[in-house]
Amino acid sequence: MSDEEHHFESSDAGASKTYPQQAGNIRKGGYIVIKGRPCKVVEVSTSKTGKHGHAKCHFVAIDIFTSKKLEDIVPSSHNCDVPHVNRVDYQLIDISEDGFLCSHFFITLAFLLTDNGSTKDDLKLPTDEALLTQLKSGFEEGKDIVVSVMSAMGEEQMCALKEVSPK
Repeated sequence: MSDEEHHFESSDAGASKTYPQQAGNIRKGGYIVIKGRPCKVVEVSTSKTGKHGHAKCHFVAIDIFTSKKLEDIVPSSHNCDVPHVNRVDYQLIDISEDGFLCSHFFITLAFLLTDNGSTKDDLKLPTDEALLTQLKSGFEEGKDIVVSVMSAMGEEQMCALKEVSPK
């Protein structure tokens, strides 16, 4: 037995941010990791097996956070990384007016209420101008707003909102 103490600095539960899936089984509307980014597949085409190789899948996908178009070609029998994508709804309770300075960017945060009654205060406002305008105008008018937050591979972003009528 050793008298050394072991110190572990990791704070996650050891869950992977992605899982493998055979390229031939990934369909339009599914998710895939291309160039290290989580993407939603918008088009899949499969070429036939050639004289010297595998059938290949050509993926056209949109990054779920930046909306950039990415493409990849993978042999259909090989595995691709597929991100674990979660979507959670939160009630908006406040928008910080002062923001704070972080790496030379002025960041304004949204304060959200979780299902268990605690607050989530580490989410930046969306970069999508239409969504941002709808969020701010609804909040200023005093409407009850529920925002959908999509998370994958350690990133999260507000992706949609809806107004709810008080009960």
